[in-house]
Amino acid sequence: VTRNARPNIVLLMADDLGVGDLCSYGNNTVSTPNIDRLASEGVRLTQHLAAASVGTPSRAAFLTGRYPIRSGMASPSNLNRDLPWLGSSGGLPANETTFAKLLQHRGYRTGLIGKWHQGLSCASRDDHCYHPLNHGFNYFYGLPLGLLSDCTASETPELHRRLRVQLWVATAAIGLVPLLLLVPKLAHWLAIPWKVIAIFTVLALLFFASWYSSYGFTRRWNCVLMRNHEILQQPMREDRVSTFMLKEALSFINRYKHGPFLLFVSFLHVHTPLTTREKFVGHSKYGRYGDNIEEMDWMVGKILEALDQERLANHTLVYFTSDNGGHLEAQASGAQLGGWNGLYKGGKGMGGWEGGIRVPGIFRWPAVLEAGKVIDEPTSQMDIYPTLAYVAGGILPQDRVIDGRNLIPLLEGRVYHSDHEFLFHYCGCYLHSVRWHQKDCATVWKVHYVTPKFSPEGAGACYGSAMCSCSTDVTYHDPPLLFDISRDPSEARPVSPGNEALFDSVVQKVEAAIQDHRQTLTPAPLQLSMFNTIWKPWLQPCCGTFPFCGCDKEDDIIPNAG
Repeated sequence: VTRNARPNIVLLMADDLGVGDLCSYGNNTVSTPNIDRLASEGVRLTQHLAAASVGTPSRAAFLTGRYPIRSGMASPSNLNRDLPWLGSSGGLPANETTFAKLLQHRGYRTGLIGKWHQGLSCASRDDHCYHPLNHGFNYFYGLPLGLLSDCTASETPELHRRLRVQLWVATAAIGLVPLLLLVPKLAHWLAIPWKVIAIFTVLALLFFASWYSSYGFTRRWNCVLMRNHEILQQPMREDRVSTFMLKEALSFINRYKHGPFLLFVSFLHVHTPLTTREKFVGHSKYGRYGDNIEEMDWMVGKILEALDQERLANHTLVYFTSDNGGHLEAQASGAQLGGWNGLYKGGKGMGGWEGGIRVPGIFRWPAVLEAGKVIDEPTSQMDIYPTLAYVAGGILPQDRVIDGRNLIPLLEGRVYHSDHEFLFHYCGCYLHSVRWHQKDCATVWKVHYVTPKFSPEGAGACYGSAMCSCSTDVTYHDPPLLFDISRDPSEARPVSPGNEALFDSVVQKVEAAIQDHRQTLTPAPLQLSMFNTIWKPWLQPCCGTFPFCGCDKEDDIIPNAG
């Protein structure tokens, strides 16, 4: 096989999988033989980084090869750092060119199976301006939003949990007003007009209706299964969706085996509610979370098996990763429902700490890449974009900044150093930290300007809330915190001017790089602004007549997938 013969491409992305959750990355309690097989037959990256520590911006960067702030996919608020509603008006702008669109122009058949979470419609329910089919995918089957605990009726709601409690309390307080007015009225203490009591009653009902119309129906509004532009299930049956997805992935490979094809399988695993088929329940030593990982690994195995059966393995570039680190705050009644980030500090949602952004990065391309190779250089998920453009013979857009770098020379061993000198770690719109990989040596410095305040104090996460915040409950560091990541990957020992002679020169060098980086930023409409992220009834996808949305068109007769 020569590299000129464009390979098939299979991209596998987990949701919230911790870098410490795989055996190939040092875990010895969870069984992941299929993902580990990919690592042993391919190249494993140990310093592979997501461009954001939460899903929507991280995935936007992955698809476009650009920092999320460039496309407006970075949030100014702590409440909505992901797209919260399928009926919101934000999403990946149509003028962004995804790798799917580049490869489509090169004759690839492109498919997305699974989670999208990059928006759906702009101005009307069915305009689908942010839909995968508008962003270069020929075929889409899956969840236009993603999986939430809210998708399972029996689970504790996840979306804006704290805000929902506050809304219930406010509703109860407002509802008490007419009752409190009724008492003196009926006891003839005060001559309160019925009109006043009626006005307060209507206000209480309007307030309740205004928020309950969205939050009371989260499962119906957000947990939707689609094929292309058609809604198949609303709400979806979360216990069947993984089976449907695997069937779709296997039939896509079968349909386009004569290639070239790009298949992006965006797993719902291992996000809560951790719905796992019976076969895997109680399978792992790590409870529901471990069972869910092992089910995902089995699905990866089925996809690899299909490539083997069609004799496509040697001619297919397979990549496995996670959109961000494990979610440490995901817990229920004492059980950990989120991942493990190994020796790295922090997790999902925590701006610059390694645990939120260091993710698995495995490439297998048997005819081209050496098996069992390990690379410790800093690499980014944004690198996938120029890498795929290169292997498919496409040309990168020249009218915008592409932050990713082609990884093929590094993966093939033609060069030994990553092309990234500086990587910028944002939390929403806010720059929290910067990594500097010195060109002439192996040293990697990391400068933190802002870090989240853990709660309770001394804990390793923000257990008082669903996720750490970006701009409130944070510590600003001046002088900044400095770590030598190459010697202290767990960010346990900050260096200081007292014990590191290079402290001032490193900080100065990084600050100059920030100035240069900021000059390349051009303002983009904020897709995660307050207006764009509120639920809009007129944008809510609906099968049937709004608001009585609901259908199940998915064929329930599924051949046994294993």
